[in-house]
Amino acid sequence: MSRRGFTLVEVLIAAAITAIVGAMVAGAFSRAAAARDLAEEQEERFGGARQALGRMAHELTEAFLSDHYDRKRYRDRPTVFVGKDRGDHDSLLFATMAHARLVRDAKESDQAVVEYSVERDPSLPGEEALWRREKPRIDDQPERGGTRAVVLQHVKAFDAEYWDWKKQEWVREWDTTQAERRDFLPTLVRLRVTLQMPGGGESRFETEARIAIIRPLDF
Repeated sequence: MSRRGFTLVEVLIAAAITAIVGAMVAGAFSRAAAARDLAEEQEERFGGARQALGRMAHELTEAFLSDHYDRKRYRDRPTVFVGKDRGDHDSLLFATMAHARLVRDAKESDQAVVEYSVERDPSLPGEEALWRREKPRIDDQPERGGTRAVVLQHVKAFDAEYWDWKKQEWVREWDTTQAERRDFLPTLVRLRVTLQMPGGGESRFETEARIAIIRPLDF
């Protein structure tokens, strides 16, 4: 009895089937890897937003005004709280007691001026980031000096609202350099950050900070 081998056509068909199955398996692995990378990047942005909002809320909790300053040296109170409504790019400048001294024997206290604003991200062309500026020495130029760093990337919007406990309403701006709110701070600050997410779409994150000291310190 003679033995019959595979014909060329059968070999080609088997090779084609094997190639198709291999391509399907490779495609499945590729899609799984892409989905994993997307999930990891989304989680990274979620974590970044939570960390940035948590830091801002902590610093706002320790915000303060003080009437204890050298009136011969300063014409106006050097501690301020200025929140400006800039559409989707609000800014926030305030004095806080949440400064952490990172260098031993540095001539610093727990007081500092902190500013948050949305500006262009130099490391990601076409995108914007949330910047933080900190000035550990409080003087009569709170809007100048200090060091700046990006605290959150892929920012589409940053909004802040302030609870006016006298009028019992949320307001879009707060400025203690003006007479209307010179001598008190909001009891609550509502913060919202909107991020561009990987793969398209946007996500919004929100938190509130309760300010502990709402009247100027006089000691």
